[in-house]
Amino acid sequence: MLVIDEHPLLETVIVITEFDQAIGENPSPLELVEQLAFPLAVPIATEAEVKSHVRDMLRFGGYKPTGRGKPASEYLRKEVAKSRLSTINIPVDICNIVSLHSGLPISVIDLDLASEPLRIRIAPEGSNYVFNQTGQTIKLDGLLCLFDNQGACANAVKDSQRTKTSSKTKRTLSIIWGTQSLPGYSATVSQWYCKLLNEFGTTQVV
Repeated sequence: MLVIDEHPLLETVIVITEFDQAIGENPSPLELVEQLAFPLAVPIATEAEVKSHVRDMLRFGGYKPTGRGKPASEYLRKEVAKSRLSTINIPVDICNIVSLHSGLPISVIDLDLASEPLRIRIAPEGSNYVFNQTGQTIKLDGLLCLFDNQGACANAVKDSQRTKTSSKTKRTLSIIWGTQSLPGYSATVSQWYCKLLNEFGTTQVV
């Protein structure tokens, strides 16, 4: 279903989730929303050098993960510091919680809006996509991305608007963008990620 090109630093975990009903029918409960903040006792210990290792992994293809192009996990921390991180829906909230506290970027897309074949590879020069409802675009040159048969649709910085979750979403695909520079850390983070998914309304986590 998904092919991952060889990469000397990438250590990713793929999670496919099926929900009991469309996610718009089941808003995030307070006990989940409360985890979108600091401080929080979490079942993982964030590595002190996660930030630099993630940036190094994204730089491999020539991408510059700085400024507005920084990893999504860094953006989340900035938003929390400004008290601007709010609930969206269960799968995105869980993605944000785990990314926020682990330091690893995580993508989550509506699997039914993506079409096979799926592949993770470095985006070629001149690539871009729209990442929000206002039509803003991100340049993808040299950045590791998830591709479907229509083009790039997710990465560790900003996911594509085309495959984002909505109130109608019933199946998601998540990518934990880990790095081999932190051996085993991606697996540890994914265990907590899957635990939260299982606790809040999923029928199946793969």
